[in-house]
Amino acid sequence: MLFVKKSLSKGLKTVLDSINASHGLDEEKISQMLEYPPDEKMGDIALPCFKLSKTLRMSPVMISERIASELKDENIDRIETVNGYLNIYVKRSYFSENVLGKILDGKDSYGSFDFGKGKTVVLDYSSPNVAKPFHIGHLGTTVIGHSLKKLHEFAGYKCVGVNHLGDWGTQFGKLIVAYNLWGDKKTIEEKGIDELVALYVRFHKEAEKDPTLNDKARAEFTKLEHFDEENIKLWKWFIDISIEEYKKTYKQLDIEFDSYCGESFYSDKMPAVIEEMKQKNLLKIDDGASVVDLEEYKMPPCLILKRDGSSLYPARDISAALYRKQTYDFEKVVYVTDAGQSLHFAQWFKVVELMGYEWAKNLVHVPYGKVSLNGEKLATRTGNVILLKDLFASAIEKVKDIMNEKNPNLENRDEKAVAVGVGAIVFYYLSNNRIKDINFMLEDALNFDGNTGPYAQYTYARTCSVLEKAQSIDRSGKTSYEINDKEKALLRTLSLFPEKVLQALNDYEPSVITRYILDVCTDFNGFYHDCQILGADDEDTKIFRLDLTEATKYVLGNAFSLICMRKTEKI
Repeated sequence: MLFVKKSLSKGLKTVLDSINASHGLDEEKISQMLEYPPDEKMGDIALPCFKLSKTLRMSPVMISERIASELKDENIDRIETVNGYLNIYVKRSYFSENVLGKILDGKDSYGSFDFGKGKTVVLDYSSPNVAKPFHIGHLGTTVIGHSLKKLHEFAGYKCVGVNHLGDWGTQFGKLIVAYNLWGDKKTIEEKGIDELVALYVRFHKEAEKDPTLNDKARAEFTKLEHFDEENIKLWKWFIDISIEEYKKTYKQLDIEFDSYCGESFYSDKMPAVIEEMKQKNLLKIDDGASVVDLEEYKMPPCLILKRDGSSLYPARDISAALYRKQTYDFEKVVYVTDAGQSLHFAQWFKVVELMGYEWAKNLVHVPYGKVSLNGEKLATRTGNVILLKDLFASAIEKVKDIMNEKNPNLENRDEKAVAVGVGAIVFYYLSNNRIKDINFMLEDALNFDGNTGPYAQYTYARTCSVLEKAQSIDRSGKTSYEINDKEKALLRTLSLFPEKVLQALNDYEPSVITRYILDVCTDFNGFYHDCQILGADDEDTKIFRLDLTEATKYVLGNAFSLICMRKTEKI
């Protein structure tokens, strides 16, 4: 519908110019005022004329009647005015010819854009802390971040996915102490990260009884910072074990990263950055610590160095941003973390700006809500977490049980069970607005009925099944066909995909795509149940409906790829 809105905006501007030439609205602003009515009986596109009343010095009713009498557009079937609303009905032929043709011509590229061509976006997401479990608390940053990467790629950007691993800090001192006291190399080699997590949890339980363990942990990390050979060896071993485990989960999600440079990578780059801050008179000493005063910007001081001279998170993040600008010459950097870090990002973004870097305005923090598990806060040190691999395994097993019951002869069942099971978890998470806190209820996540990922994937499989049965039918001929209400409703929804992509991009909100997928599924299944496809009465109807089914397949497939869901041709 983007094309129709653009055409209507041009015609509307002409009419508004004739009413009051100084209205000050360009075509873009007029287009933004156009709405999609919740009920198609109220038109395909609506203009609430209340927004124009003050500018044009006329009542909304008078404005709507004036526009209705003068607006001309080849795509308009009719216009109705209702209490100051201008309800525009688009010709059915536009949907059956223009929309359907655009989708079938575009195929896998339908809904994409090229305004990002020649520009690079760096996306910093997932970023688990090494030697800690990859649990559902990491699901948000991982799937939101990767979805935003796919959305930017769909708009033509070159994207660099960075997994900024938490591979530095006192927790490694704790783990080294725990390993030296209770660890066993053979057990860790057998159990991998699970054993590292067990050691980490045990350390905190023991430290409650013996607080001197915390002092020992700080001492071991200090040795690590000074490149103690044995501690460096252990540290690298812990990292290798962790990444190997994380990559198994990323493979299930079909995610690959371009860089695994974590916090430690920037250790040798921080001194130059801190010296630059000093040269630019940004650093002040506050109770022995080095800070950047941000009181003028209504924020607390940004802590750069501790009293002992060791660096803090802002110093590392600033160093990383400068390195990424030099390395990738990015258009922007997108950081996906929980909302609790919003102040942290606002502070160091401001410091980069104060350092004189104009591109600081292109640093974007995308926050998301916290996750609780069945109403309880997640905490690694107490063991109150559920690992993603266990969550995925539960979903996959449930899918296998359903497949055994409904389709025991399905080929490649294991592969399809992964696609549907993991897809169910991802879809459940991304169905929520990202900024909202989520109480992750396992029963709901693994409920495959209703508006769920499996329902969407089953709908996609249904389109594939219909098209497979129609392989021998020649659809090359031009058909002339007057569409019915169900067909128009589906085409109207399919036509909205490019706008949904733009909305998801502009708002950094993957749930826009998830909710849109459900709209497509609802309209397609309504069409499928009410309209004979292969059993249609005449060839023109059959060919048109097969084309419409194929168009639905492309749109669903394209939308799936934007939210980390795999296409399932058979379930």
